[in-house]
Amino acid sequence: MKVTHLLGIGAIALSALACTTNPITGRSSLQLANNSEILTMSAQEYRTTLSKGKVITGTADAKRVANVGSRIKNAAERYYQSIGRSADLANYSWEFNLLQSNELNAWCMPGGKVAVYTGILPITKDDNGLAVVMGHEVSHALAGHGNERISQAMVAQYGGAILGGTISNAQWASIFQKVYPIGSQVALLKYGRNQESEADEMGLYLMSMAGYDPRAAIPFWNRMEAASTGSRQPEFLSTHPNPETRISDINKDLPKALEYYKAAGGKI
Repeated sequence: MKVTHLLGIGAIALSALACTTNPITGRSSLQLANNSEILTMSAQEYRTTLSKGKVITGTADAKRVANVGSRIKNAAERYYQSIGRSADLANYSWEFNLLQSNELNAWCMPGGKVAVYTGILPITKDDNGLAVVMGHEVSHALAGHGNERISQAMVAQYGGAILGGTISNAQWASIFQKVYPIGSQVALLKYGRNQESEADEMGLYLMSMAGYDPRAAIPFWNRMEAASTGSRQPEFLSTHPNPETRISDINKDLPKALEYYKAAGGKI
C-alpha cells in the first residue's frame, strides 16, 4: 500500500491547497502529509515510549498532570467548537502521563498524546507553571507542527517528486522517524523557531482559556533559563527563541491572554 499525497498540480498550487491556518494565532503553514497516518503512527510510538519508561500513576503529581491537561483539552475543544472547527479535533485521543525522568522536558505527540517528565515539575512549581508547559506542548499538536515538519522533510528529501507520484510506506515511515526520534529519544523532538514561538503564543491563550493565570509564563521561562545556566541547555529550550525575544513576545501577547483569562473567571 502507498500513502497518496496531493499530486501533479504544481508547486504553487500545491502550496495553496495544502496551506493550513491556525485558528488561534492566524499563522499559515504548509501541511502536505496525511493526518490520519500521522495520528496512527503517533499513537503506536506513544505506546512504545510508555512501555520503555516508568509511568507514574496515582500520585498527587500524576493527578495534577492529568487535571491540568484535561482543563487545557476542554478549553481547546470549547474554542474550536465555538468557531465551527470541532472536526479538527475529531480524531484526537487525548492522554496525559507523568514519566519518571530527571530531564527538564515535556512533549505532545500529534493526536494529543502528552508526556510530562518529573524533572520539570520543580521548575513549574504550581498548576499555573505546569499549564504554561502543557499549553505550549498541546499547541504543537493543535497547530499541526508535526505535519508541518514532516512536510518540510518531504520537500527537502524528495523535492518535486512528491508532486507527481506517491510516497511508499517505507519512505513515509523513514520521514516520520526523522522528525520524531522514537523510544528513548522521543524527548528530542525538534521544531523550528517559528513553530516554538507560535506554541508559546498559542499555549499562553489556551492556558488562559482553561482558567490558568498567563502571568505565570514569564517567571516560568526565567526559571527554565536559570536551570540551564552552566550546563547543557535542556532540549526543551534548544530551538526556542532567545530569552529576550521570548519574554518580549509574551509581554505583547499577555493583554489578549488576560482577556481569555478574565472570561474564564480569572482575577486580573
